[in-house]
Amino acid sequence: GIGAAIVLALTPLAATPVLAQDSISTGAPSGHFSAEEVARFSKQIETNLAARGARVAIVFRAGRAREKLPKGIAYTHGAFWVYRDIQTDSGQTEPGYAVYNLYAGDGKALPSTASRLVQDFPYDFTSGSSVDDVAVIVPSPEVQRRLLAVIDSPIYAALHNPAYSLIANPLSPKYQNCNGFMLDVLAAAVWDITDRDQIRANLKANFKPTTVEAGPVTRLLAPLVTAGLKTDDHSGRLRTATYESLADFMRANGMLQAAYSVSFQR
Repeated sequence: GIGAAIVLALTPLAATPVLAQDSISTGAPSGHFSAEEVARFSKQIETNLAARGARVAIVFRAGRAREKLPKGIAYTHGAFWVYRDIQTDSGQTEPGYAVYNLYAGDGKALPSTASRLVQDFPYDFTSGSSVDDVAVIVPSPEVQRRLLAVIDSPIYAALHNPAYSLIANPLSPKYQNCNGFMLDVLAAAVWDITDRDQIRANLKANFKPTTVEAGPVTRLLAPLVTAGLKTDDHSGRLRTATYESLADFMRANGMLQAAYSVSFQR
């Protein structure tokens, strides 16, 4: 019957684009690590970045097990890690990494069709990982300098589009996810532009998004499965920004110092 057909049609969706991003909450633990392991892994990542002299890095986690992710997507949520003075709970100031995220609403305090910008910390970021590694992009020193200037300016918030989709098309202005937001910030920084239309035009000419495999029935029924998954900003195949496509773009345009993964040392 029709009901059974819908259930069958939705089955592949649950295993593909709906899991392309996981920017759902502020550090909601995945349960993959214990609290002690989260603390160790987040400190390991910080130490790795500091050893490379990274003032600004882009770090990616996988919020779902790899076998549940779409083909070609190994990580689901990315954020800027910025080395700076941080005020502790005791009121003291210590150097460390602050994490700058775009998070989607949880469907309660904020609709899942909307997002907000949140600054938290490495522990919060790492606790959301469902695998034993993260991916890291260290921009070139000049790009780090430019990114920091944008992050610390009103431009950063102005580039945020709160209309959220899990697989937002980074070449369309309609929706934005975490990786698409970081791409816009990167574009504003390296091209010294703030106009969204100009950013989009430059990205269309220079950036190649990652293709997400999804059949026509899956695309049609996607909004019925989760309000945060929309496909009307795509024409043809579904495409979104990922660690892989961001790293390729930065490598091809001389913006990259290093791109690699960091595995938890158990």
